[in-house]
Amino acid sequence: MTQQRIAPASDITSRSASTPPTVEDGAGVHAGDRRVSYLSQPMPVNMGDWWFDIATVDHFWIRRRFDVMRRLADPVLRKARRVADIGCGNGLLQRELEECYGISVTGFDLNEVALQKNVSRMSPLFCYNIHDRNPEFRAHFDVLLMFDVLEHIENEPEFLQSVKYHLAESGTLLINVPAHQFFYSDYDRAAGHVRRYSASQVEVVAAQNNFKMRALTYWGLPLVSLLLARKTLNLPDADGKAGFDSRGKVINGLLSLLARCEPLPQKVLGTSVMAVLENRT
Repeated sequence: MTQQRIAPASDITSRSASTPPTVEDGAGVHAGDRRVSYLSQPMPVNMGDWWFDIATVDHFWIRRRFDVMRRLADPVLRKARRVADIGCGNGLLQRELEECYGISVTGFDLNEVALQKNVSRMSPLFCYNIHDRNPEFRAHFDVLLMFDVLEHIENEPEFLQSVKYHLAESGTLLINVPAHQFFYSDYDRAAGHVRRYSASQVEVVAAQNNFKMRALTYWGLPLVSLLLARKTLNLPDADGKAGFDSRGKVINGLLSLLARCEPLPQKVLGTSVMAVLENRT
């Protein structure tokens, strides 16, 4: 497959020897029939690798998450020209966006296991630490996606400032995070979650980091009873599979139907919070 180069905001025609390679330069390892370009050294991340084995594009929760995103941000995504997924993992969101909108979504992650299992089909993949702030990516993306990432981050303000470095002026950041600290459980510990968020906390974090809230909703209200049940489980520290496994096609299908039984947007209760934020410089 022909590699797609991510051009900087203003095309760079020459590079010094110290400039990191792009996908086009061919540095990296294969992920399927594409290559992962190494702009940073791979690093352990606060995330269980088991998740990438059971999280698929057919999983009811992954499908519902995408439906909610379309409800909140469809006009933004239809106009998007340069999109990146921070913490892309095994590429589920990239694949969904490719198939629904026909767009390429640059994937950034530090987890080699996840990058090598990435299921996107046409999107460039980078092993890249956003704190490195590659000048080619400065203010480059008009839309950034950060789905189920922020809850893994210890230093939230520092991380969000590095996110903003990559986002164009008046660009859009889409985030999804797990909801309500009350639901924090062994599953969260196994998944590497530092915290869970209320809608009001997301609003505060946005304001503190100079983002303007454009849309916000809880989602997953019909699944709250499952979170309460999961909270009672005693899961091994290193294994949260029991907390996310949909238990086969029949149950997965039923849960998919159940998950759609809620009005959106809503600020009452849910298992996750999703927000559309506008960058303010």
